Amino acid sequence: MRAGVGGGAGPVPADRRAGTARLRRPGMSAPEPARPAAGPTAQAEAGRARPARRYADWRFLAPPVAVVVLAASWGRDLPVLPLALVAVVLGVAVLAAVHHAEVVAHRVGEPLGSLLLAVAVTVIEVGLIVTLMIAGGPGTASLARDTVFAAVMITCNGILGLSLFVGAVRYRLAVFNAEGTGAALATVATLAVVCLVLPTFTTARSGPEFSPTQLSFAAVASVSLYAAFVSTQTVRHRDFFLPVTSQGVVVNDADGDDHADPPTNRAAGTSLVLLLVALVAVVGLAKVLSPAIEDTVARVSLPHSFVGVVIALLVLLPETLAAANAARSNRIQVSLNLALGSAMASIGLTIPAIAIATIWLPGPLSLGLGATQIVLLAITVVVATLTVVPGRATRLQGLVHLILLGAFLLLAAHP
Repeated sequence: MRAGVGGGAGPVPADRRAGTARLRRPGMSAPEPARPAAGPTAQAEAGRARPARRYADWRFLAPPVAVVVLAASWGRDLPVLPLALVAVVLGVAVLAAVHHAEVVAHRVGEPLGSLLLAVAVTVIEVGLIVTLMIAGGPGTASLARDTVFAAVMITCNGILGLSLFVGAVRYRLAVFNAEGTGAALATVATLAVVCLVLPTFTTARSGPEFSPTQLSFAAVASVSLYAAFVSTQTVRHRDFFLPVTSQGVVVNDADGDDHADPPTNRAAGTSLVLLLVALVAVVGLAKVLSPAIEDTVARVSLPHSFVGVVIALLVLLPETLAAANAARSNRIQVSLNLALGSAMASIGLTIPAIAIATIWLPGPLSLGLGATQIVLLAITVVVATLTVVPGRATRLQGLVHLILLGAFLLLAAHP
């Protein structure tokens, strides 16, 4: 019997009975009253709970743990197992340092953010190079060259090739902005030739070295080109470095992280402190591991120049992971910005820093590449140019770059 308008209560509909049942618990005679919305006090308590969980994150714990490990291992002759633990802590500290640099960079905005992130990574790279050069031994004169060249090959062939391959496999074509990517590639090629190729052919010094005047020019030119690129990328022609659709239309909001709210002053300040702690720990742990790295390379019959490859792989690990994740999300332009930006920072900031450090470092500084390395650099620039010009790539182009990386690693291990 259906109740009329204003009539007695009829049968309770099934959805209302289900809703009432959900409100009851066993042993209760009536449903619980509705809870009021959380007020300011509850929201404040929730806000205090979030930082507590954040500070338990491994990226917040890694820097102080790394300092403790550094204090425990400094000046000691460690056996194999503790050295392996120190190596793991060093890798985690590098990842944590880059994360905190990104947090601070997001807070300060562009172009200071890009500069801060590049400087943080460069400090790690220079710290690893200088600590090994101070330790002395054969091959330290060319360690900066070996590391920077390895970084260029890993970024322009490894990270770039992996990003294109992953993007093309998942989305059939990897589409990117040819204008900005071409400008970045041209800057990387110019820096590589000025800093790594010209010293092989200059005659002011015997061997592949710059004279003090030539080294000063290379350092100033590197910093100037890098500063001009950062200004172009982040201020004057930012749209050249934004993702594009398959029709070539610039997408301003393809990356949600670019539009996320910046961290608070407290979060940025905490990350700044942890960044400094992590950088100190990375440089110190590199000093602890430097004899073990060189001994391991010699024990497996690898040339001393392979130490530079190890340093570059360690420093570029965070960028590689970030670029691969961006490519999986079809943000190929973000991946290419990371790849070529890392190569540019590796040359444009590391070479000037090492040039200044040579004032105190003993021994010569060999920057000139050998014949095999020059050939690899030349074919990399040519292939990368052919890849970038169309603004889109298939898995074939990505595989070509990965094969070039494999050739570099093979020749670095067995020249």
